[in-house]
Amino acid sequence: MRGKDFVGLFNLLVVAGVLGAISYAALVLQPEEYDPETLCLVGQTPPHTVVMIDRTEVRYSPGQARRINDVILSARSQLEVGERLSLFELNHRGEVRNTNRFSVCNPGRGDQINPLYRNPNRVQARYDALFERPLNRALDGLLDLIDSPVTPLLEALAELGTHEDFDASVPRRRIILISDMLQNTQLYSVYGYARPDLAGRLPDPGVIAQQIEARYGRSLAGVQIDVLFVAQDHDGWTPEQRAVIRAHWEAVFNRLGVRQSWQEFAQ
Repeated sequence: MRGKDFVGLFNLLVVAGVLGAISYAALVLQPEEYDPETLCLVGQTPPHTVVMIDRTEVRYSPGQARRINDVILSARSQLEVGERLSLFELNHRGEVRNTNRFSVCNPGRGDQINPLYRNPNRVQARYDALFERPLNRALDGLLDLIDSPVTPLLEALAELGTHEDFDASVPRRRIILISDMLQNTQLYSVYGYARPDLAGRLPDPGVIAQQIEARYGRSLAGVQIDVLFVAQDHDGWTPEQRAVIRAHWEAVFNRLGVRQSWQEFAQ
């Protein structure tokens, strides 16, 4: 083979290699497909954090309202790209409601993006438009006082664990529960004339767990529940009674396979 022919063949191989690399990069690095409503990657099941706010006759102070806002914003900031955040409330009818239908995945902030592949400024603008602003809208009016004859906290949590986007197939399920934890349904109620004998009145945690699992299955097994235990000066519950309520919930959660943490949410 003559020198010119060799050089020509070499150049053809180089060009073919470059074109192949460009085609491969275009295929591999093309933007992944997102669901237009949830911003979650199509075909993937992302980790899911739910902030659930008890609105059944819980009177939040202005300071607590500000801290609830901070809790939600902190949960948002902790999300990795692609992870999901939802806001739910337990309303005056005892229903679990998706607050303003806010349930979206983090599409990525500018500081979470590799600038070699995507423009951080454009990504930040997309984040603000598709994630942050709808979240701020969802917070508006969240803490209006609502009277309620029932508080089915345990049933609400177990029902949430059956939702398609929060069932056992979802990795790293987490609930941040903001509530006074005053269960009040036919399942059981903390209220009654014998409030001083609260420890003696509350039903056996094992029996309660069995009844929940008979209705909802093991829907809460493996879920991380972080309880922000709301204190209210006006409700008449003593620190000792609140300790009894917490201990009872802890026992029920243990039997349901829940991983839990508790934090006082004072006035």
